[in-house]
Amino acid sequence: SLGLPITDEQIKEMEANLDNIDFKMAAEEEKKLRHDVMAHVHTFAHCCPKAAAIIHLGATSCYVGDNTDLIVLRDGFNLLLPKLARVISRLADFAEAHADLPTLGFTHYQPAQLTTVGKRCCLWIQDLCMDLHNLERARDDLRFRGVKGTTGTQASFLQLFEGDHSKVEELDRLVTAKAGFKRSYMVTGQTYSRKVDIEVLSVLASLGASVHKICTDIRLLANLKEIEEPFEKDQIGSSAMPYKRNPMRSERCCSLARHLMTLVLDPLQTASVQWFERTLDDSANRRVCLAEAFLTADIILSTLQNISEGLVVYPKVIDRRIRQELPFMATENIIMAMVKAGGNRQDCHEKIRVLSQQAAAVVKQEGGDNDFIARVRADPYFSPIHKHLDSLLDPSSFTGRAPQQVAKFLKEEVRPALVPYQSKMGGKIELTL
Repeated sequence: SLGLPITDEQIKEMEANLDNIDFKMAAEEEKKLRHDVMAHVHTFAHCCPKAAAIIHLGATSCYVGDNTDLIVLRDGFNLLLPKLARVISRLADFAEAHADLPTLGFTHYQPAQLTTVGKRCCLWIQDLCMDLHNLERARDDLRFRGVKGTTGTQASFLQLFEGDHSKVEELDRLVTAKAGFKRSYMVTGQTYSRKVDIEVLSVLASLGASVHKICTDIRLLANLKEIEEPFEKDQIGSSAMPYKRNPMRSERCCSLARHLMTLVLDPLQTASVQWFERTLDDSANRRVCLAEAFLTADIILSTLQNISEGLVVYPKVIDRRIRQELPFMATENIIMAMVKAGGNRQDCHEKIRVLSQQAAAVVKQEGGDNDFIARVRADPYFSPIHKHLDSLLDPSSFTGRAPQQVAKFLKEEVRPALVPYQSKMGGKIELTL
């Protein structure tokens, strides 16, 4: 179409043999030539005798390999994004269902102010929404290497078109468009910049960090018996301890997530040692780390989807833990209620300090339950507010705007981000070991 002496017959011959690949012959050619791309050029030429003379004309191995890699990276993101959206959707349903359920919050893994089960889940969702945005951005930022020649100067194509720069640029544009890309990199060496691989694996590593945090939280909650991942009817938690219900899915996610996070080190080092226009010590490394990163992210998301579709909540256990800690958290409310009833703040503060220390001693030294409220009920000093103690200890009054935050977050940020993936939400996923 740009004027080179290439016939329609040659084009049709190549099109007819796109899937006619003699892999045995290609392997023999590579063993002889020690060059993967040229092995396939020879094999393709064997299938297309009329087109043999123009196959790979003006091209380079990196024209084939790098452009293909960019297509694969783009398509890899398109496979991961709906899976990530499904996980977010499942967790959003879970958060919505438990938006009002009070639970003990933790800072430093020490008891803190109450939150809700749904609000805590929204912390997980927010991280995953950031990952969804980052994966979309990394995919959309990908450009095609295009038609650039051996060192990126397009010299071979300029020669083919007898010095016509406009035709070289048009060839680059046409090939880029045919590959489904809107843009190509304006400058390259023999390869596209290996910093592109850093960007790609960085967002996948970041996804790994998010999943590791989520699954670590689930593992800790499983120990507290507040929330558990799915556990099959005949599943065995331990070969030695029949009662065990180990969170093996979450553990698997954490294990794989650590691997995913480390893979970004490969492209970081590769990009830093690419001499001048390129050096081949990138090739073997990239064949491992790029594929492994996408495959690892894929199975992590499948496993996390399975977890999120079967999370089990134990409200009575959660409530019991709240009741153990809430009396101490309610002391400020008790002081304010006493002052409103005519008491002196300093006197009340001292009374509560003594009673709370006594109750803490029962918990820590005797292993008993927190009896602080019983001590308050038994002390005549607090008689003006005895009838209000139950309302002062209502857990829902300690969760602030958590339920409202859940509703607003899901409505305004999460659900809209999932709209492009609605047709790909699919059904539940079952894991096989």
